[in-house]
Amino acid sequence: MDRATTETKLINGYQHEFPLVPRPFQRIGESLGMDEDEVLALLRDLQDRGALARIGAVVSPRTIGTSTLAAMTVPPDRLEDVAALVSAFPEVNHNYEREHDINLWFVVAAPSENDVATVLHNIERRTGLEVIGLPMLDSYHIDLGFRLPCG
Repeated sequence: MDRATTETKLINGYQHEFPLVPRPFQRIGESLGMDEDEVLALLRDLQDRGALARIGAVVSPRTIGTSTLAAMTVPPDRLEDVAALVSAFPEVNHNYEREHDINLWFVVAAPSENDVATVLHNIERRTGLEVIGLPMLDSYHIDLGFRLPCG
């Protein structure tokens, strides 16, 4: 199997059916004719190339800890630095720029509402900018899997 086919099978095959076993990457490797280390190296390479944004579980809101959507108005000349600072917090799982005065948006997830508030406060303190916390009122399920066409 060529590398592109292996990458496609890896991405398509395990977005939804990730093996819940002690050595999941070994199990994945068995299905792809690879060993565990090769699977991990391939996943790191896919992330390094920007083909995968993250590898991890998606957990229903409020089942483990709590989270909030947050937003900031960041001067354009500071956006890159502030985004890097925000991303450095382990509780922030992603951030993105929007074309609006409120231009930096991110999600903070932590064990408790107090922990989320502490992260938002620390971001405000370190940036000198206001953070708007937008806690979830209603949840909606969005399937985050995207099937790649087979080559």
